[in-house]
Amino acid sequence: MNESTGQTIEHYCGGGDHAHMAPLKLTAEDAEPTLHYRDTQVEIHRVVVGDYENNVFVVRCRQTADAVLIDAANEHGLLLDLSKKLGVRQVLETHGHHDHIGAVTEMRNAGYSVWVAQDDAHMLPSYDEILEHDTVVEVGRLRLHTILNPGHTPGSMSFRLEGSPVLFSGDTLFPGGPGATGFEGGDFETIINSIDTLMFSPLPAETIVMPGHGDDTTIGNERPHFDEWVRRGW
Repeated sequence: MNESTGQTIEHYCGGGDHAHMAPLKLTAEDAEPTLHYRDTQVEIHRVVVGDYENNVFVVRCRQTADAVLIDAANEHGLLLDLSKKLGVRQVLETHGHHDHIGAVTEMRNAGYSVWVAQDDAHMLPSYDEILEHDTVVEVGRLRLHTILNPGHTPGSMSFRLEGSPVLFSGDTLFPGGPGATGFEGGDFETIINSIDTLMFSPLPAETIVMPGHGDDTTIGNERPHFDEWVRRGW
């Protein structure tokens, strides 16, 4: 039972006190089971794709069966099969690095609109809509709140799911620290400030952080280590 929402949740993978199951590496012929998290309003499915083992999430409204895919990273055949099966309507990109956008062209060719922040839009081969900070993307009756988290890239986006203790952090926040800032457009001071002011300060400890690679964690697990990250500089 989640104390802040009063609802029963099922979480199939992640850090902290949550039950753990290994990431799902699947083929298009074997795209089940993909369920990663479920509560009364949402199902979240996950597959791991590509050489960089990117997490791709499908966020699906349990009331309307509408869904959105976060990061068209790679293995477009699998993502297209999963999108058709789960009712995906659009694609949200957390940022423009090549390992997160490898299936963008094929998804757009199949009729899915692709959304990305303005500052990373030039990194994509093509896109349809621009994501702004502090707006809401409606997915059926679900509401995903956009959080512009520059630092890993200038246009890095995270998505907070209203009514569920879930944050999709892209490559901004991982178990053990912030995302890498050594690439073009990255900046450590910027990402640290972004994590502090837009994640650690406003979000409750039980918020499950679902990153762009690797295992889940929680805000409560990571927040106590903030000063350590600042001292080490990465």
